[in-house]
Amino acid sequence: MGETPCAFVELKPGAQVTAEEIIEHCRGHLARFKVPRAVVFGELPKTSTGKIQKFVLRQQAKSAQAIE
Repeated sequence: MGETPCAFVELKPGAQVTAEEIIEHCRGHLARFKVPRAVVFGELPKTSTGKIQKFVLRQQAKSAQAIE
């Protein structure tokens, strides 16, 4: 309800891809409502054991939506 998907992407060194290419790939493999509307490139925040800190990503997405 009122949420929109957002993709956080960390590329391997030397890899190049655009947000449009990622969204187009998702359109071919996911249901329409699951396709991200925004793609954010950067390093993913991780814990000391290597797990992704999803709560930090949620905070980043909320603050980005407040700006727009």
